[in-house]
Amino acid sequence: MSLKIYNTLTRKKEVFKPLYKKFVGMYVCGPTVYGDPHLGHARPAITFDIVFRYLNFLGYNVRYVRNITDAGHLENDGDSGEDKIVKKARLEQLEPMEIVELYSRKYHASIKKLNCLPPSIEPRATGHIIEQIEMIKGILKKGFAYEKNGSVYLDVSLYNQKYPYGKLSGRNIEDTLEGTRKLDSQQEKKNPIDFALWKKASKGHIMQWPSPWGNGFPGWHMECSAMSEKYLGKTFDIHGGGMDLIFPHHEAEIAQSNAFHNCEPAKYWMHNNMVTIEGQKMGKSLNNFINLDEFFSGEHDKLNQAYHPMTIRFFILQAHYRNPIDFSNEALQASEKGLKKLLDAYSNLRYLEANNTSTYCVEDLKNKCLSAINDDFNTPMVISHLFEGVKVINLMGSGEESLNAEDLDKIKSLFHTFLNIILGISNIDDKSKSNQTDNVMDIVLRIRDNAREKKDWGTADFIRDELNKIGIEIKDEKDKVVWKYK
Repeated sequence: MSLKIYNTLTRKKEVFKPLYKKFVGMYVCGPTVYGDPHLGHARPAITFDIVFRYLNFLGYNVRYVRNITDAGHLENDGDSGEDKIVKKARLEQLEPMEIVELYSRKYHASIKKLNCLPPSIEPRATGHIIEQIEMIKGILKKGFAYEKNGSVYLDVSLYNQKYPYGKLSGRNIEDTLEGTRKLDSQQEKKNPIDFALWKKASKGHIMQWPSPWGNGFPGWHMECSAMSEKYLGKTFDIHGGGMDLIFPHHEAEIAQSNAFHNCEPAKYWMHNNMVTIEGQKMGKSLNNFINLDEFFSGEHDKLNQAYHPMTIRFFILQAHYRNPIDFSNEALQASEKGLKKLLDAYSNLRYLEANNTSTYCVEDLKNKCLSAINDDFNTPMVISHLFEGVKVINLMGSGEESLNAEDLDKIKSLFHTFLNIILGISNIDDKSKSNQTDNVMDIVLRIRDNAREKKDWGTADFIRDELNKIGIEIKDEKDKVVWKYK
């Protein structure tokens, strides 16, 4: 069963064949850190966490690079307006790097709660100014860019004579030219579609660096080209991000790599769809977002309650990553109920006893789950199949289905593999209940210790064996007894 990935570049599903047999390089565009992380940030983080988890599960050595944009991202995503981070720093009366640190930490904390694995490398734009300058110098040398008044622009019309500009987004130059509004800096450009590789810093601009063209800062698109090359090479396997980045950001990345290296930066381009609220994209620029801490606390006018991070993760995974998700309390509450049903069944597995025969084929269920995840990471279909397993588990409890010992172990392994390892769904712990469990276990272990002191080995072994049956393993160490869930 081969993994197939929908490639935005070719607009079709393709069998995944990495450039190197056991190694996969993946670059994902991370956040511009100037505000609280919201549901729109959660979706790409969770989407590519699934990709990362599954590729690891398949045995690949995955280098997952996700950047932090901490300079150069201007307000209109083009070449005009104020730097988003500089603007936020001015409003908050803080240093830009204070803003970067504050919101980077908030992003990491929220994403960790969503049980996303950290990337292998998380580079920042400001830490790679030299690499960006060197790449710009190379593009200038090859004739695909020009300098004007201390800024450097890629000449898209000239580039298009050798490489098709717009191949990722499906646009052509004529359409793009017609739809491009006039920018403040247009008088510097040969063509309004040209984009900045380096921008001259205006007087008083806080974040600027020396370059061969004067003090300035790199264009937003340049950071990803330079950092992906540094950590993954000229061409790597997967480039990911939200579909709002297809144009101009990712289109520009392709142009920069072709102009400099004469090769494509990535083999497969993956894009997750948007999270919407009342039909509009959720985002800071539209001021219609709910940040993740508000979801976790329930403290927002549009929220009826607080939602556990696993509910948020499950809600996102219930839609295919290429389909939009529209927020509503009703949808989140339905996800909450569905997740509880799934986790309850998984928990009940430890109490089920095997029979002599099986009335259900677990291997078929496993193959269904594998087929779904291999079909472009179809998580909603995986979840649907897991609910088929839930039905079997519940019917076993009532005696209407049965599994032999081998198949019971198989379904336990299946749920652990797909629910915990691949989908990254962890148990929802209730702290008060957890504390109660600890207290109960202390009492049980004291009773066992008393039995051992009296050399009542039968009672001591009985307690150990019964705990083992319900999924609790105890271990007698030199000076203490420890317990854990199996």
